[in-house]
Amino acid sequence: QGQLVESGGGLVQPGGSLRLSCVASGMHIGIITMAWYRQAPGNEREVVASINSGSITTYSDSVRGRFAISRDNAKHTLYLQMYSLKEEDTAVYFCNTGRGSLPWGQGTQVIVSS
Repeated sequence: QGQLVESGGGLVQPGGSLRLSCVASGMHIGIITMAWYRQAPGNEREVVASINSGSITTYSDSVRGRFAISRDNAKHTLYLQMYSLKEEDTAVYFCNTGRGSLPWGQGTQVIVSS
């Protein structure tokens, strides 16, 4: 079963950019739908972006046009490029399958604040 390790979060000013990474050990991420999720304090975890085996991507309304999901199958790594960050993007970001079927990793904290 895959192990998920997220990284790349940090503190950024509004309008800034970050790129998150998720290494999925022992997984062929190119043959399944993978997704990025986030959970803000007091909120439920929500999916923000996904990429399926055909490289078709989907985004939540709140991030469409600002975030881009991609993957490197050879490196077993999923990415989330985030542009034009807003304070409401502050959350812990996680990766998982599209169904959230793997044990959740620790996530990576993103704080957008001036």
